[in-house]
Amino acid sequence: MTKNGVKGHTDSSERIAKVPMKKLIWQLGLPMIVSMVLQAVYNIVDTVFVVKSSAGTAGNLALTYAFPIQILMIAVGVGTGIGINALLGKSLGENNKEVASKTCGNGIFLMLVLYVAFMLFGIFGAEWFIKMQADETSIYYESAVSMGTSYLRICCVLSIGSIGFAVFERFLQATGKTTLSMTAQCTGAALNIILDYVFIYPCEMGVEGAAWATIIGQIASLMLALIFHYATNKNINKSLKFIKPSWTIIKGIYKTGLSAAIMQGLLSVMMLGMNLILGTTAGVADTLVGSFGIYYKIMQFALFAFFGVSNTIITILSFNYGMGDKTRCRQAIIWGIADCVIVAVFVTVLFEALASPFASLFSATSLDADSKTQQVVETAIRISAIGYVFMAFSVAVQGVLQAFRYAIRPLIISLLRLVVFVFPIAYAFTLTDDPLNTVWWSLVICEVLTAAVAVFILYDTYKRKIVPMAEAEKAQSGNLIVTISREHGSHGKYIGSLVAKKLGIGYYDKEIAAKVAEESGLTNDFIGGALDGEEKLRNTYLTTSTSRQAIIEQAKVIRKIADSESCVIVGRGADFILKDYYDCVKVFVYADENFRVNTVKELYGDDDASARKHMEQSDASRKKYYHFLSGQNWGDKNNYDLCVDSSVGAEETAELIASYVRTHSKTLNS
Repeated sequence: MTKNGVKGHTDSSERIAKVPMKKLIWQLGLPMIVSMVLQAVYNIVDTVFVVKSSAGTAGNLALTYAFPIQILMIAVGVGTGIGINALLGKSLGENNKEVASKTCGNGIFLMLVLYVAFMLFGIFGAEWFIKMQADETSIYYESAVSMGTSYLRICCVLSIGSIGFAVFERFLQATGKTTLSMTAQCTGAALNIILDYVFIYPCEMGVEGAAWATIIGQIASLMLALIFHYATNKNINKSLKFIKPSWTIIKGIYKTGLSAAIMQGLLSVMMLGMNLILGTTAGVADTLVGSFGIYYKIMQFALFAFFGVSNTIITILSFNYGMGDKTRCRQAIIWGIADCVIVAVFVTVLFEALASPFASLFSATSLDADSKTQQVVETAIRISAIGYVFMAFSVAVQGVLQAFRYAIRPLIISLLRLVVFVFPIAYAFTLTDDPLNTVWWSLVICEVLTAAVAVFILYDTYKRKIVPMAEAEKAQSGNLIVTISREHGSHGKYIGSLVAKKLGIGYYDKEIAAKVAEESGLTNDFIGGALDGEEKLRNTYLTTSTSRQAIIEQAKVIRKIADSESCVIVGRGADFILKDYYDCVKVFVYADENFRVNTVKELYGDDDASARKHMEQSDASRKKYYHFLSGQNWGDKNNYDLCVDSSVGAEETAELIASYVRTHSKTLNS
């Protein structure tokens, strides 16, 4: 009944006692990077098909003129969706079905309002917006304006797919159904690619065909997401009465979502501003604007990859900051930024090596005056890629700032990157003798200047947030703490209470849930379920920010208890949370499978099959929870001071643990 007596609960491939930060970031970040890059693919499909069709250069200009509104549409939808996700996750976590239902209802209301706004813009403002950017002296003016207006009008008048999916996607994500959300998104993207080819080539619909392919793909994604939501989210009331607007709910949605919408929207501002600036360049305006439109879509491969790492930094750093782990916070910042830069180096090498093939994807088939567009795009890729390392650093710093819940600081970096620096510098280069080859240096200079400012913002943030944190030293509270982790059916709770009595110290199990609920503002029912290894933890709640906050609050309560008195704490990852305490004895209680089955049958009245099922589910939940909390493997003997087989009996096991504690406790033997 020593460490070597513990049974194997971990896969042979999971022998790491604690996942190093540099590995953890890649494990969590790689899927995000892939997902984000796939979104970039979706954005460039229309352009690839259009420029190779009879629409050629004029078609590319039309799409470039329309693109800022498409970005804005996505930004507003994403920002609203993020706010819905946060509020819906919180209300579901609190088991507040009425607020959850109102959040979904108001999300649908906002979807309809935003759709009407973009629809009206498409009807009355599309032509004005396209003409505002177009060069009247260009030989492509009439055709580009006509095609651009048609494309933008179709995308706006039928924008219900784009905006609606952004909302219903969050309904699914907030309830942990990310696979269904991804299925809906990928289905729409695939349909868009297929229809682009069909409409643009066999049907010869040109730019309008690209617009119809886009909106049909978006509506398909929306319909699938809508079906998934109504079919699977049974805990949300879909009554039409909840669509009635509630200003309290709407305010709650945009409290979180507004800053995200603004930061995303700045991409639209940057695109529009550059179109206007480049469009003033005499003689080469069409080539510059068209080349920039193509380059900007290619550049999104890099930008979205960096966003993937940045989002990973937010997840890891915010959690460790809440847990008060200074060492892990430092590591998250250092490795997060370093990994983002590593991705940037890889992307830079890739872009430099494949600049010509990338540019050729967008080369027009017609031999017109702008046949040199491909060469200009290649030049743009090669020059601007020099600044990707600096771009990656700034984006990673934004992730750090967002993890600390700053709103203004990351917005400042976005403003510098996308507006303040780039516009005047780009305009200055358009006045040079060779703007086709020099204007792209404005993007590099902009990234370097922004990164320099980001260094100072990061340094100040580090001093404010990390430096004041206590170092991970052994806490010498003078209290004896015994933590007991246990397999389901091993009598671990009862044994823990016996150990507390034998040592004459406090005992904590369910009491912790009540304290966490009181201090976090979440309901006791949610805390008791989400933090006690129930199956819903496995499937849903670890995906919500509310649950992560509950885990953080729980850790604070456990530390307060350990600081205030000697005690026995059962479960809840207390062995990891108190790993740095001076006198913390960590125990793992296990038992023979048949013994545990009989115990579960006796305690809960299960039959043999149900007992085994509940054991597997409970232990799987505890394993996932513990790994989420610590990065370590639940049940690994290396995590505990003592591993005990309780099959010998609860009283005997409790006495053995108490005897071990009396012998090894630093407090009792000081």
